[in-house]
Amino acid sequence: MPLAKSKIAGAAAVLVSLPLAVSPPVAAHAVEPDYTIAVNPAATGAAIPKSMYGVFFEDINYAADGGLYAELLRNRSFEFNGTDAAGWNGLTGWTLAGPATVTNDDQRLNERNRNYLTVTGAATLTNAGFPSPSTGSAIAVRKGDGYEFSVWARGSAALTVSLHLADGTALAKPITITATGDTWKKYTGRLKATATSDVARLTVATGGAVRLDEISLFPRDTYKGRANGLRKDLAQKVADLDPGFVRFPGGCLVNTGSMYGYDAASNYPRARAYQWKDTVGPVETRATNKNFWGYNQTYGLGYYEYFQFSEDIGAMPLPVLPALVTGCGQNRATVDEALLQRHIQDALDLIEYANGPATSTWGKVRAAAGHPKPFGLTTIAVGNEENLPDEYWANFLRFESAIKAKYPDITVVSNSGPDDTGATFDNLWAKNREHGSDMVDEHYYNSPSWFLQNNDRYDSYDRNGPKVFLGEYASLDNKLYNSLAEAAYMTGLERNADVVKMASYAPLLANVDNVQWKPDMIWFDNDESWGSTSYQVQKLFMNNVGDRVVPTSVTGAVVQPKPITGAIGLSTWRTAATYDDVKVTRPDGTVLYSDDFDDGNADGWTAVQPRGNWTVTNGAYTQTTTDTEDTMVKAATIGESDYDYTLKATKTAGAEGFLVAFGIQETGQFYWWNLGGWNNTQGAVEKGITSAKEQILTKPNTVTTGRTYDLKIQVRGTKVTLFLDGVEWGGFDDNKVTEPFAQVVTEDTRSGELIVKVVNAQDTPAVTKVDLGGRRVAKTGRLTVITGDPGEQNTRSAEPILPRTSTVHGLGSSFTREFPANSVSFLRIKTTR
Repeated sequence: MPLAKSKIAGAAAVLVSLPLAVSPPVAAHAVEPDYTIAVNPAATGAAIPKSMYGVFFEDINYAADGGLYAELLRNRSFEFNGTDAAGWNGLTGWTLAGPATVTNDDQRLNERNRNYLTVTGAATLTNAGFPSPSTGSAIAVRKGDGYEFSVWARGSAALTVSLHLADGTALAKPITITATGDTWKKYTGRLKATATSDVARLTVATGGAVRLDEISLFPRDTYKGRANGLRKDLAQKVADLDPGFVRFPGGCLVNTGSMYGYDAASNYPRARAYQWKDTVGPVETRATNKNFWGYNQTYGLGYYEYFQFSEDIGAMPLPVLPALVTGCGQNRATVDEALLQRHIQDALDLIEYANGPATSTWGKVRAAAGHPKPFGLTTIAVGNEENLPDEYWANFLRFESAIKAKYPDITVVSNSGPDDTGATFDNLWAKNREHGSDMVDEHYYNSPSWFLQNNDRYDSYDRNGPKVFLGEYASLDNKLYNSLAEAAYMTGLERNADVVKMASYAPLLANVDNVQWKPDMIWFDNDESWGSTSYQVQKLFMNNVGDRVVPTSVTGAVVQPKPITGAIGLSTWRTAATYDDVKVTRPDGTVLYSDDFDDGNADGWTAVQPRGNWTVTNGAYTQTTTDTEDTMVKAATIGESDYDYTLKATKTAGAEGFLVAFGIQETGQFYWWNLGGWNNTQGAVEKGITSAKEQILTKPNTVTTGRTYDLKIQVRGTKVTLFLDGVEWGGFDDNKVTEPFAQVVTEDTRSGELIVKVVNAQDTPAVTKVDLGGRRVAKTGRLTVITGDPGEQNTRSAEPILPRTSTVHGLGSSFTREFPANSVSFLRIKTTR
């Protein structure tokens, strides 16, 4: 049965707008079913933990400052600088009129809040909130709502605070604050919006000499009404998922940059790994930091707020700590015994902070913040996607030993590196299995086809080995088809609930005007938010987990793999490189294509995206820019299934190596051999869809500048073998079948219901016989369906993909239904035994 790649928009619109009668019961004798789901009445399935599905929060895409953290002012403490982003300084985010300068001296508010503003006369200082390319920087306010203003001031002066539009139109009655005395004091006031606007500004006008710091504006209406709280609509969308856990604070934030502290002894390093002690206590005493994703993080949203939010939504907190081995392309191990011991002690102190009595050293800090009762931390992770397995493992064992010695009941989570396969993955899993680790964190971002081909991934995992925490995963786009693929895969996670104990889609949040990573689950701007199609699918699963798997089997058609055909290509990634003697031959040597560029031109080569600077120079094809990513050009579509692609490649300058592409399709799908990737530390074969890629094969690799390499890619149907300078470098066989139809049945013993979950990720309806193994059930059930055009996505202006629920009839211990094309269907049926 072929799997079609697209669905016409008109047909999709009809599907979305129809009531759920699009899934009618089908008489069992009338139509031969495409699929059969059969419950095994003799088997007992695995229990499903409450923690099965959760969320992963990382400050990426302005998810914290300018996002979930409700602070409305940008750079409130004048701490930005050029380390955060090129051209930034202490007044970034502010417009200043009058005599004032950013000052860094011993008159500061405190040692960790290092900058303040010195005003020497009448001045106005205006902040327009967080950047928005669509509206310019702006603050969103709503008529009738209150906004809490605060400022730390030193000196005697009158401050007038106003909310207004860019043209001066008032949006609230101004307030006046009188600062007095030559010591730092906090002053507060409240503004009440008289109109609604998403392009507001806040201005502080001074009447004389004064020092200012930590200027803040918060909506009074935060989630649960908490001070220093969370933006209500975003927090509510997360709460509506009913997650079993919250993993925080990263991600790459945890294991990149300096591992040293923000102190004088370390010269206040501004690009540090996230360290929890920087983020607790009064907000004006918390450190600032360069965010790995290219901006600044204030740590106003810190560990206390993460724990409080987890408690507020009934989720288990799951903090991730640095293991002193950097990842995310940095790949360095910090060798400093005293520093390692300090971080291990920090881990122990974190557990005391979360769980200790209010009389303990760190329990006092928690209690002082307003939470004398322990948070009940049970699980902690050490490290994130480390690509130096031996160095990481040595440190992990030190952390785990210390934690278990003092807190034996704490689950300590290890990890398996940055991808679902490869040398690092195999190495770390072998170490974790031999050691008997509690749990191993896996991460992967792959194509929809990968998820549809790997539903059985955890079927073969050792039932007695370490449990799996799927801490980060997503299909590489935000369209419904991606969500269908994820849904199909989630049925496999549930079926293997005895192995997979937790799973979280990632990332969670993205500011539509400030995106560093895509796809994302929840999108927002300064005043609106909306769920992606994956949000709707995740919510459906998370709200309908059940507490035990009902073992089933399924029969029906699958899609067989196809040979790897398509155009050949060349590319670079922040590297200048030269290519020559490009040739494609049949296995018998017959030439299908060749270009040695001796004719001085590159006729037949076209840009996939117009990036970089490609020229023919001295009889070779050369890309000369070193600051451009993915400069792919392509030529010669190969329609045969067996061929050899050979060429010479030379890196001439830059940070990485070179990329050789093959199997390039008009749909944007391709493969490429990436040598010298990840800052010239890793080699890989990646399978891509436009800019998104999954790793098929990875191993350590470095490319030497100026050296010419002979490369050969041997394709035999679905099997590929790679040769570097005549020596086999690696290979793979992309021969998995695709399963567009997936299912799992779970039981909700509290409600007395079976939950039949069916994913049909193809363009044709699936007539399906469901045999419940003799179980007696009600004749009616509640059916929730998510369906539509697989190429559709939810946006700020429209959310066409939403769940619809109806009552269905004609059920029994055996029944047949037609599940719509491109759909996720959850059918809840009461048992009557």
